Amino acid sequence: MYDNNMSALLPAIVPAILKATAAVIFLHGLGDTGHGWAEAFARIRSAHIKYICPHAPVMPVTLNMNMAMPSWFEIIGLSPDSLEDETGIKQSAENVKPLIDQEVKNGIPSNRIILGGFSQGGGPTSGMNREISILQCHGDLVPLVTLMFGSLTVEKLKTLVNPANVTFRTYAGMMHSSCQQEMMDIKQFIDKLLPPVG
Repeated sequence: MYDNNMSALLPAIVPAILKATAAVIFLHGLGDTGHGWAEAFARIRSAHIKYICPHAPVMPVTLNMNMAMPSWFEIIGLSPDSLEDETGIKQSAENVKPLIDQEVKNGIPSNRIILGGFSQGGGPTSGMNREISILQCHGDLVPLVTLMFGSLTVEKLKTLVNPANVTFRTYAGMMHSSCQQEMMDIKQFIDKLLPPVG
């Protein structure tokens, strides 16, 4: 039996070097865990920021011949007319809220917490503040989730939030992964929104 709740595994965490005055919660992609992203953030971290990389629950995924794997929600297909697991996406967004609440209890104001994700992990966001800043990155050689999908997504995001706050970056030669330039762009985005305090 599978249950679409956050994994019982504790998130992979990169603690702040100094007192944490900001946090980044980052959700991995389909079939992955938070460990790889925690390692990636450890390489670009800022001393006052805590990085939290939770693990998705394991469930069968239709897209991958019903194989059980870490997944934030069900994926039926990747064509524009594929059914979406709206219930699962909403549940995943709800399951992220306790992570945010815990950091607020730890003394980090909610406006100093960034939520992000890679691929499927970028899906469970809802109830956006219209003035939120968004950085969307996409490789130009991604085989399944092509650049067309990235372009369609960024245009949709611009209807949900202030379009001036949406940045879309593409990376030549990058497939469905990350690259050093993308990680530097992510670091710059995070550091601009979450500067040291005090």
